This record gives sequence, structure tokens and C-alpha cells, in this order.
Amino acid sequence: MSPISSNLHDLTVAQLAAKLRAKDVSAVEVTQHFLARSHAADNLGAYLAFNDEFTLSQAKAADARIAAGDVSPLTGVPIAHKDIFVTKNFSSTAGSKMLAGYYSSFDSTVVNKFDCSGMVSLGKLNCDEFAMGSGNENSAFKPVLNPWDHSRIPGGSSGGSAAAVAARLTPAATGTDTGGSIRQPAAFCGITGIKPTYGRASRYGMIAFASSLDQAGPMARTAEDCALLLSAMCGPDLDRDSTSLDVPAEDYSRSLNDSIEGLRVGIPKEFFGEGLSADVRAAVDAALKEYEKLGAKLVPISLPRTELSIPVYYIIAPAEASSNLSRFDGVKFGHRAQNYTDLNDMYKKTRAEGFGDEVKRRIMIGTYVLSHGYYDAYYLQAQKIRRMIADDFQQAFKQCDVIAGPVAPTVAWKLGEKSSDPVANYLADIFTLPASLAGLPGMSVPAGFGEGGMPVGLQLIGNYFSEAKLLNMAHRLQQATDFHVRKPEGI
Repeated sequence: MSPISSNLHDLTVAQLAAKLRAKDVSAVEVTQHFLARSHAADNLGAYLAFNDEFTLSQAKAADARIAAGDVSPLTGVPIAHKDIFVTKNFSSTAGSKMLAGYYSSFDSTVVNKFDCSGMVSLGKLNCDEFAMGSGNENSAFKPVLNPWDHSRIPGGSSGGSAAAVAARLTPAATGTDTGGSIRQPAAFCGITGIKPTYGRASRYGMIAFASSLDQAGPMARTAEDCALLLSAMCGPDLDRDSTSLDVPAEDYSRSLNDSIEGLRVGIPKEFFGEGLSADVRAAVDAALKEYEKLGAKLVPISLPRTELSIPVYYIIAPAEASSNLSRFDGVKFGHRAQNYTDLNDMYKKTRAEGFGDEVKRRIMIGTYVLSHGYYDAYYLQAQKIRRMIADDFQQAFKQCDVIAGPVAPTVAWKLGEKSSDPVANYLADIFTLPASLAGLPGMSVPAGFGEGGMPVGLQLIGNYFSEAKLLNMAHRLQQATDFHVRKPEGI
């Protein structure tokens, strides 16, 4: 293999795109390199499905486009998709036995947009079942391991996406964020990930968990890469997604190098309380000092209802899940029980066999809070507090331009450490849930290392439609630090 080809996995999306445009390397060569690495790393558990023949056909088509001069900023660059996005040429399981072996008749809008941009789909990535989890231990097929320490979780639910990017099995991946499922695994695996404003990216063809919260976003090694990817995947999809915003797509890389001199960075006191571990706090504080060196001003703010985000989220999200997952009943598609006596028995056995424990737990919670006599007491009250949480952010943005803090209270924990205590898993989402409930854009940027040499992420939260500003801030930090270029030992 040529010297260029031997280190292709160390190149970012932007670097690969430049080499492909210059014809220093072919899309087929790049694709073969990443497929070989991905197949060899099966022990990591990051991938659930491959289709090498289809993938290589896409690479050949990309080379033909490049030869003809029909080149987009991403033509020929590989990407892998979280298995929550339906695809025609790969199985789509949402990490669940309920959809084992299921093939969709169409591609999700996000996948289709990347296909149209000339990107090459490497395969489908592992995730917590129906995107429900914080550690990627809830996949029905296999857990994902953290590339930095195989005894630890990679975060969830987009753990397969984060692990694959961190292990250099793909230069880019799609993820979804309902309560932090892009930002938290990005932080735990030392990569960059962004959740755009709710409605920026189409939810069409994204297997639903909680419809008012689910949002697609890109995961890669750098803010520059995420800007390129976000530009390709966003835009209106009004005919197919009722939650899609009628807002034109943007070039999110346009302001990456803008100065942040005078930018007001809000520091919420609620994000720096007793539950935050000392190692994570030290890394976050160091990153904030870098921003001060770059001319930003740190401003103390308050998000007083931060603690309420956990009970609010774990009422609203399960309620929507119980409704969305009612379609999986064994009638039209997905798993069906083999032995049953009547229709009602088929429903019960199919759902008992097809769903895992965490999914069943959330369906039961959701059904309970929506039931007669409890809707007003729980669900309606949660929606009112959700609005108050969004109002807290709007008050804060009168004092600052961007909000910064930790992504999670600790670094990635050990596999199985919280499996017997679902509430402990839920509490780990305390810093990511508020932005999700408010529909705000948020991202995780590598900010150093904590206990056991594990990555720490800095969370940046912006007001609606401020993705370009978040990416600018992340890019400037990455120009001043090298955390985003470091990689796990042996990779």
C-alpha cells in the first residue's frame, strides 16, 4: 500500500476531501481502507451491518463524479450511519430484536442527502435499543466498547458512532440526540459532535423514540468536519416531516475562523455543583481559560430549573416512546412471536420477546403518565415545566452569547457499573437534557482528559439557529489545543 493510503484513517473529513479532489487518492482506495479496518475491529462492537458490494459501487460512482468534475465538498468521503436511520441497502434494526433483519424500502432523508452529496456509506452503527440509553449497553446484539479503554462504555445512545470515529473506523458518522445522545458519547470518546436546533435536520426515516426531542446530527473528529457534514444534512423537508423547519440550508463553515474577541460565554452555576467530578471540572475550567486567552469574556449565569430537566425528560420522552413504539406489534413488519393463541396473545408475546428491558421500562412509564387520571398530574405538568426551562435559556441569552459547561458529570464509567440502577444512568444526562428540552443547538468539543486518561468534553449551547457560532467557538478552541487530534493507544 502506498504511503498516502497507509495513513488514510488519520486524515479528517476535510483532509480526505482535499486529497480526493486533487486526485491524490481514489474514493475506491479510501473506501477499501476503511472497510478493511472496520471488519478487523469487530471486537469493538461498533458496526451492526455491512454491504461491501454496495459500498464499493458508491465509491466507484464517486470516482466517476470526481473525474467528470462534478464534485461537492464531500464527494468520495466515507461515512457510517447510526442504525436508527432506515436504509434500503443495509438492514435497519434500531439496535433491537424487534427489527432484526428488517430492510426498509426507502432511505431516510439524512442518508439520502449524504448519498446525493457523493459520500460513501460504510455500514450501520450500533446503538442503544431504539436510542434508549446512556452507555450503549442496551443494544440487543452486543455492547459497544470505548476505544480508549475497552472496559468502559462509549456513551449512548450513539455509542457505535462515537466509537467508530474515535477508533478511526470511519472519518464521519451520523448520530441522533434526544437527551444528549450525540454530545455525551462524543465527550466520552474524545470526538466532536453537534445537535442542531430541533427541526434543522429532517426526521423522515429516523426510527422514532421521542418525536418532539429526536434530532439528527454529525459526529467527526473536528468542528471543521462537523460544519461540512451539517451543511450537507440540514434543510427543509416539509413534505415528509411535519417537524421540519422552513429554514434554508446554510454553509456552516463560513465563519469558522471568525474572531471570538468580546464574545460573552455564560457559565451556569448549576452545571458546576457537587455532582461534578473534580477531574472533569479541571478539564472544563482549563478549556474556559483558553477562551479567555482568545478574548472571550466569561459571564456567570443561572439556569435555575436544571435539576427539573431529569424528571421532566423522563416523563415526556417515555410518553412519546410508548406512542411511537405501539406500531411494533408483529402485524405489518418486524418480529412476530412464533406461538400464540389469538391476536391479543400475539401482541403480548411479540412485544415481550422483541423489546429489551429498558425499552419495556420506558413504554410502561410512558403509558402510565398518559393514562386517565395521570395525564394532568404528570404529563401536562412536565410540559409546563419544559416551557419554563426554555424560558430560563432565553433569560440567560440576554446576558451571554453562548453557554459553556461540562457535557457529563464524570468520564465514561465501567461496563456494567450502572446496569442494575437505571436511575443512575438517567442522572448522568443532567447537563445535556435542558438544551434538548428547549430544542436548542448544542455540541461537545474535546477538552482534555480525566480519571484513567479518559476524554472529557466541553459542552457549548447556543440560541436557536446559532450552529455556525458554536462551530466557530469549537474550531477556535481546536486551533489552540490538540485534544481533538489525540487518539487511543494502538489505533
